[in-house]
Amino acid sequence: MGKIIAIANQKGGVGKTTTSVNLAASFAVLEYNTLLVDADPQANSTSGLNLDPKEERKSIYNCMVEDINAEDIIVASDFDNLDIIPSHIDLVGAEIEMIDIEDRETRMLKALEQVKDKYDFIIIDCSPSLNLITVNALTAADSVVIPVQCEYYALEGLDKLLKTIDLIQSRLNPNLLIEGILMTMYDTRLRLSNLVVEDVRKNLGDLVFKVIIPRNIKISEAPSFGVPVIEHDAVSKGAVSYLNLAQEILKKNKIEVKA
Repeated sequence: MGKIIAIANQKGGVGKTTTSVNLAASFAVLEYNTLLVDADPQANSTSGLNLDPKEERKSIYNCMVEDINAEDIIVASDFDNLDIIPSHIDLVGAEIEMIDIEDRETRMLKALEQVKDKYDFIIIDCSPSLNLITVNALTAADSVVIPVQCEYYALEGLDKLLKTIDLIQSRLNPNLLIEGILMTMYDTRLRLSNLVVEDVRKNLGDLVFKVIIPRNIKISEAPSFGVPVIEHDAVSKGAVSYLNLAQEILKKNKIEVKA
């Protein structure tokens, strides 16, 4: 039975898609069958695995709005142990189209239940807003990873997200856990980065992952090649950091590392 992890933060530019693609790829490199679900209309995770988001193909939209079986939507990526349910610009209209659908908050859960047994991990890349699609992702997930950038306004909006998670837990998904808060875009040269990490750890303690994702040129370059950073440069600081994150999650969940 696969563990479903949503990558969520309504604040844009914090590294959600980067984390989704590279965490999924890291699990795959560690020989865990992994499915990446692109639940963001911008479809950056889709292009991040070398798929053209403008190409006519079924997407997560069709699962949620038209009840198409998720198994028929899955696309094999170019990388071993890694598949994707792509996104499409149509997802922008899904929220309006789902307004009169019964159980509209659980559409993604129902879709992923069809394929959950085939994967060790399912990673959901959420859009940068607390809309109905994100609510669906959090309702479907076993846990949530919250990327937070190492910048001055790091904690801005985090309180709102945590309240949303509380609401999801009380009304829709009582088993939802916070997997951890992930500090991203860490710059060792900046005193501010260290102060932000200290502040977040002080406020949120053990919820914060030990692994910190650095600012790294290889992480930034990888999407332009349509590959995860571990494929672009396996020994870069960025690739190693995401691999360490995957291993920290495995250890936290008492799952044996295969590779």
